[in-house]
Amino acid sequence: MDKVIEYLKQKIFIEEYVVVAVSGGPDSMALLDIVNKVTDKIVCAHVNHKVRNESEAEALMVKKYCEQKNIIFEQADIDNYGSDNFHKEARNFRYNFFEQLISKYNASILLTAHHGDDLVETILMRIVRGSTLRGYSGFKKETVKNNYMIIRPLINLSKIDLIDYDEINNVPYAIDKSNYKNVYTRNRFRQIVPFLKAENPNLLSKVNEFSNTLLEYNEFVIKQANIIKKEIFNNNALDLKKFNEQEVIIKKEIIYLILEQFYKDKLDLVGSKHVDMIIHLADSLKANSYIYLPNSLQVVKIYDIISFESLENNLKDYNMELKNTLDLPNGKKISIVDFSDNDSNYTCRLDASQIKLPLYVRNRRNGDKIAIKNLNGHKKIKDILIDNKISLKERNLWPVVVDSNDVIVWLPGLKKSVLDKTQEEKYSIILKYY
Repeated sequence: MDKVIEYLKQKIFIEEYVVVAVSGGPDSMALLDIVNKVTDKIVCAHVNHKVRNESEAEALMVKKYCEQKNIIFEQADIDNYGSDNFHKEARNFRYNFFEQLISKYNASILLTAHHGDDLVETILMRIVRGSTLRGYSGFKKETVKNNYMIIRPLINLSKIDLIDYDEINNVPYAIDKSNYKNVYTRNRFRQIVPFLKAENPNLLSKVNEFSNTLLEYNEFVIKQANIIKKEIFNNNALDLKKFNEQEVIIKKEIIYLILEQFYKDKLDLVGSKHVDMIIHLADSLKANSYIYLPNSLQVVKIYDIISFESLENNLKDYNMELKNTLDLPNGKKISIVDFSDNDSNYTCRLDASQIKLPLYVRNRRNGDKIAIKNLNGHKKIKDILIDNKISLKERNLWPVVVDSNDVIVWLPGLKKSVLDKTQEEKYSIILKYY
């Protein structure tokens, strides 16, 4: 423990509070006692999950210990669980609580009791499930967040080491019996660790070495990928030609970096299979294609561009009557004007006797088709937008002009329908898109 204490003395600023995550188990109670040997400015953060009968007694035990040691005790209770993923929801609750305490006490360090056995279990689980170079390394001893650092000072110690420490120093602790239930994945992997230690008593040291090696390689790959990403990814669009020139490992890391921008603290929703889907999309011979990712993220390939668009952020359907001038959701306007000598797709002339008034402007609907002028037949609005390399966000907002029978008379800026008139023909309405 002397090495842990010396390490903490180098990291902890005497004038600042540190927040220590304490469950009441032997690991976190040992950590709390060790930290108390280094500083007296400690905030003990305890979360009562309220899923076991012993939870209340454990909370009281931790509180009593803190009172004896003059340690600030802060507790949060989880009264309701809303999702099916108990462990994920509980973890999110805990870290939100920890961050609140970081802010409240103006702390810059959060200490957690993750130890060497935890690292072995995490790496084994990710090897079996599949992960990234970063994921296979488990977790770092130090993780930098926006305004604080998570430090895991016990990463080189085993659980037995920590229990022994508690026993020698008369540190109270509780045993969570749910840790022995095979219904939980981590508990099943936990049973493997003793066999590995029997094969090599220096298992924790070797696993730490393995983890650090992967982290070093990963840092190098991330550095290179970030440099290239800045060159080929702009405005949520990936330059496909330059992307496909990269090595596979750089491609994958670039995709992970992009996904981090969209998912942030929900990055666990995506994994290697989603990255592979995007790589496959990039390699596809199809000029236009798309895939959907969790949380309504659509990845669209349009010729030599792959765009990433969050459908959750797109405006809902709109449908507005066109009387004089309309301000459109895409920032443009459509007006009924008295005169125009413009014959481009930004102007449309209609004969009121051939349509049913009033006119409306809406965004596209599934199955929308337009009878294109000078073309014998109809074409899907979706295909026209894709052919013109309109981004997904713009597509969902692009105006479609229809009459009261929902007949598409004009796709402003892109295509005119057979109902459009030339300046020499009979017309009574002029529309301008600008």
